[in-house]
Amino acid sequence: MLRHKADIRTLLYMLVTTAIFAYQWQAGFEHFGVWNVLLYIIYLHFAVAVSVITHNHNHLPIWHNKTLNILSDWWLTVFYGIPIFTWIPTHNSNHHRYTNKVGDSTATYRKTELNNLFTFVSYPGMSSYYQITEGIIPFMKELKKKDNKRYWQYLTQCFVLIAWWAFWFAIDWQKAIVFVVIPQQVSGYIVQIFNYVQHVHADEESDFNHSRNFMGVNLFLFNNGYHTVHHLKAGMHWSETPKYHAQVADKIDPSLIEKSFWGYVIRTYIIGAIWPKYSSRSMRLDRISRQQEAKAHPELSTAEA
Repeated sequence: MLRHKADIRTLLYMLVTTAIFAYQWQAGFEHFGVWNVLLYIIYLHFAVAVSVITHNHNHLPIWHNKTLNILSDWWLTVFYGIPIFTWIPTHNSNHHRYTNKVGDSTATYRKTELNNLFTFVSYPGMSSYYQITEGIIPFMKELKKKDNKRYWQYLTQCFVLIAWWAFWFAIDWQKAIVFVVIPQQVSGYIVQIFNYVQHVHADEESDFNHSRNFMGVNLFLFNNGYHTVHHLKAGMHWSETPKYHAQVADKIDPSLIEKSFWGYVIRTYIIGAIWPKYSSRSMRLDRISRQQEAKAHPELSTAEA
């Protein structure tokens, strides 16, 4: 019933995430030693993986069977901490339509063209605000008018999430904060960070340089680092992206192919804050500058041609 056999890995991640959550809840804080701390860190990694699975599932549902897809929607919703239908208006219909161009509610340059530690850490909050006000709320209002059945199907995800919170908080609010809420917040925050670094200072008007790719995350996060080809073929299954990336890699500017996510973060936002030569250069501003120069001096463009 799986659409792709590769999603056995997805199901394994979902199973392990559930098992770690159950173990941690049962163990509680009584014996929260080194092992439990390490396990919690591992669990936060799986929380991030949940956001990637959510992304993949919204583009291409895991199952052929509708009921199994709805049940997967609910599982992802409670571990992601946000009803996952919200990806449809904000990501599928908006971000992939504009790909960081004007009109994208997640545009990285919306408030500033800078790319520094402050813009890096503050982007998720800013982006979430516009996604809610420009995407989710109008989408649900329109859906209620045009497709009441689907409206209630999506609203059910909200009820499931509220029930999940209520259940665990009623049992133990302290454990609920640590094992339910914090992992959800990490999941939602980090996926916004991914979107930021994948597009900031790239050239949104370019056919192949609109996205930054991170090779180091692919093994553990379902090839999420192959971001250029994901925008070229959004409906392509995550297991097929390495092959397609290999076909177009020579068309992507080498500066947009990073080996390490954390290497990029440390170099750009920590070292770059001290030595500017290590910070990123905006391909977007370079393009705008060239366009303005060509407009101001059309004779130069004609001569070069």
